[in-house]
Amino acid sequence: MNISINLASEKTRHSVLKPNTNPPIIFTPGEKIRDETGFMRGHGTYVSAGSLKATVAGVEQNINKLVTVSPLRCRYNGEIGDVVIGRVTELVHKRWKIDINARLDAVLLLTSIQLPGGELRRRGMEDEQSMRSYLCEGDLISAEVHSVFADGSLSLHMRSLKYGKLGQGVLVKVQSNLIKRSKNHFHSLSAGVSVILGNNGYIWIEPTNNNKDPIGFEVDLQQVVDIGDRQTISRVRNIIFALSYYKMLIYDTSIQYALEESNKYTVSDLLTAEACYDIANITRHRLQAMDE
Repeated sequence: MNISINLASEKTRHSVLKPNTNPPIIFTPGEKIRDETGFMRGHGTYVSAGSLKATVAGVEQNINKLVTVSPLRCRYNGEIGDVVIGRVTELVHKRWKIDINARLDAVLLLTSIQLPGGELRRRGMEDEQSMRSYLCEGDLISAEVHSVFADGSLSLHMRSLKYGKLGQGVLVKVQSNLIKRSKNHFHSLSAGVSVILGNNGYIWIEPTNNNKDPIGFEVDLQQVVDIGDRQTISRVRNIIFALSYYKMLIYDTSIQYALEESNKYTVSDLLTAEACYDIANITRHRLQAMDE
């Protein structure tokens, strides 16, 4: 059940979602956002004639009095400490190359993983020769950004037990700027599934498993996932689709609110424009009420 779903698919965008409701307000470069009085200039804005104006085409976001404009589309620019989801693309000398939706592939060094058994020791020739037994091309992993190289590429690590190889679940791709940065990106939802919100725009949805391998390399891809879990995973995937389409920040609270509002719809109905707008609109109002 290891499935990748690209929410940016033009075919899906036009065939599934073609709403007749008002879309979110998108500012174009040079367009006035608001008067400067009482507000601070953030990324994607500049001051001209006493007004805040947009430097990029994007959606306005406010944090207290800080006004920023998030571009509609951009490549992920990683920072140290970010949680990312990635796919192994290549094995080279003592390292794996990982696709993380950035301009360049990230690298995961052999010395940056915790080997089975948890022992801390020097990695020798035997470990290098058995690298493919730990991770091979096509495997999905969760990891953390350890450092940023001069060319902008990232070095990852999986030394914590919460990171590792991913097994049965669904990978959803959204714009990286829609993922809200927080202290915790690993969440267990009340519906019985868990999500990993990668800062790079990759979201992993899987059944909650309390008996997960503590080392993070042993996963059973032949295990049959219960039909109820599959339906719940599909439901969460569809509501993330709705939040992403309406340019809403994606984090544990917004997903939980949207999940609660989705119970009046079937899983397939969540693909309709009316259901997506209804869920996104109610979720936005609940989030705004919570902030007031």
